[in-house]
Amino acid sequence: MAAIGGEDNFESEAVGLGCALELFKEHEEVAQIIKRLPDVYRDSAILDITYERFIYILSQYQEQPHLLDPYLDTLLENLLNIGRDSSFPVGLRHKAFQFLYIVTKVRNYKVVVRHLPHEVADVEPVLSLLAEQDPFDHETWETRYILLLWLSIIVMIPFHMGRLDSNNKFNEGQKKPIMERISDVIKLYLSVGDKVQDAAAFLAARFITRPDVKEVHFFSFLKWTLKILERDVSSMNGLNLQAGVLAALALLFKHGKREDVKGYGIEILKKVLGCSLIDSKSTVVRKMVLKLIQRIGLSFLPIKVSAWRYNRGSRSLIANLAAAHLLLPVNQGKNEYEEHKSEKDYELPDEMEDIIEQLLCGLRDKDTVIRWSAAKGIGRITGRLPEVLSGDIISSVLELFSFREKDSAWHGGCLALAELGRRGILLPQYLEKVVPVVLKALVYDEIRGNFSVGAHIRDAACYVCWSFARAYSPEILKPYVMEIAGALLITSVFDREINCRRAASAAFQENVGRQGTFPHGIDIVTAVDYFSVGSRTKSYLKLSAYIAQFPEYTVPLINHLLKRKVQHWDTSIRELTAQTLYNLTSTAPKLMVEVALPELIPLTKDIDLCARHGGILAVAQITHALANYAKSNNQKIQGIVGAELIREIQNIPAILMEKKLFRGIGGELMPCCLCTN
Repeated sequence: MAAIGGEDNFESEAVGLGCALELFKEHEEVAQIIKRLPDVYRDSAILDITYERFIYILSQYQEQPHLLDPYLDTLLENLLNIGRDSSFPVGLRHKAFQFLYIVTKVRNYKVVVRHLPHEVADVEPVLSLLAEQDPFDHETWETRYILLLWLSIIVMIPFHMGRLDSNNKFNEGQKKPIMERISDVIKLYLSVGDKVQDAAAFLAARFITRPDVKEVHFFSFLKWTLKILERDVSSMNGLNLQAGVLAALALLFKHGKREDVKGYGIEILKKVLGCSLIDSKSTVVRKMVLKLIQRIGLSFLPIKVSAWRYNRGSRSLIANLAAAHLLLPVNQGKNEYEEHKSEKDYELPDEMEDIIEQLLCGLRDKDTVIRWSAAKGIGRITGRLPEVLSGDIISSVLELFSFREKDSAWHGGCLALAELGRRGILLPQYLEKVVPVVLKALVYDEIRGNFSVGAHIRDAACYVCWSFARAYSPEILKPYVMEIAGALLITSVFDREINCRRAASAAFQENVGRQGTFPHGIDIVTAVDYFSVGSRTKSYLKLSAYIAQFPEYTVPLINHLLKRKVQHWDTSIRELTAQTLYNLTSTAPKLMVEVALPELIPLTKDIDLCARHGGILAVAQITHALANYAKSNNQKIQGIVGAELIREIQNIPAILMEKKLFRGIGGELMPCCLCTN
């Protein structure tokens, strides 16, 4: 146990250190690790230690990967020199590519690929290395992944690919032309069901969209992909190939020129919908279908951003904080929102209706990754539509927030609202309808047997509130400030899940910085931070008491405990709720007497065990706190609570005995909670 605790402390220190780093201080040590790699390869134990040390050093820069940039060229060059040197053992070369993958994972492949060497002389060696690889060797996939990424930057050289062949005519006994060899590599690795498939799809998008390659291979490649999509697959290899083809097509529509891909959009869309790929049992296939559909939809729409979108203007944090401290007016820029009346009408293809319908259905999908992809697609496409059509989409999204819908629809709806909000598509006039459903999502908790569902919805609702902070000016959000602030603080301290508490804390902090209108925002942010809300007990017993001292939040905190947490399904939450009510009683004794106790006493006789147990615990703790409060003020509790309420509290054990509630499933809980205080 000590070892485990020590490891946790070590990791937390590493995270804290990583957040404070300013330079890549270990660059010399990393350079020495790479330099000694051929020597330590002979000893497997030392090699494993070296590899783990390399991973540990780079993992510290996961949140600040840009610090690696000054040394990135040197790192990549030294590792590539080992990886492509045929004089080294094959295992050592694979290990060098594993090190390269760690660098790529930390810095992101889109940045790393720009630093890889890309000369004409590199084409043949990389293709030869790929030809030596086993596509289905799961222990060396990093090698193939890096080689495909390397090839994706090499194919961007500004020379005609046909000139790279010593003999353009294909004769028996000679190698195929470079174009065909690269095309064969792409088709081969699109069928591999690991990370290599992503690199192959990226390579396909870069290679097929080249002007010289497009003339020869673009149509044939699309024809090949459509044949793959038509197959009735049931094996895993078939599903992997479908997913790879869909990923490649999605990237083609993303990186290709609009005039090149637009003409093929309708045909591909009909094929995808006609083959019912959206109903595939594979999550990856369904995700790639949605990505492809939204990219096809974007190719149908003008690239110019719609002028009707809401533009907040200046978003200076310094100005917001100055306004919060010195009560200065915040300059939010000119023309924050003005209805665009001269928007040109343009015709949309009939297929856009099918695309939007599929994306809206994707918001209800059972898998989170698909809902997330659908939400981003909704945001991208809605931003290019006329204002009238965007209003229809927003109305359709709001229809997801119905208690007839499953939790997946609520989660997808929250993600869609956040995407619409942060892109300026959720115009201010929609806030009147949006804010109430977001507040409901922040407390969504549906009981299913001995557990509940709703943590992912509450987390997504926090993301919506976070997007509001960046999207709207303080004047627009001012009517909803108290509701949003109270709901976020309630989630920050009273949510059962740590990720929801931290998400709410981050959203509150973002609103304090961007809006500057949240009451006592600076004081609360310093106390209710990311690390403080990590402990559930501390959040309930200490942070809630600190927040409750501010009058604006006292009543919302207590009301939430009474309505949501007293009869919670989790016993530990009910116990913490009762203790929290004890701490908050001195802050609002009148509220406890006039509101809390009259609501809680009927719960003590409820047939539901959770409600009965929580009600008795809460009544006991509040009564005890009121007794201490009366004693400190030289009063008697009868004068504060009243004789009638005291009589009802005293009769609770007799009523439970009369109803025989000490027996059965609640026989263990009732005696314990009745003996509280």
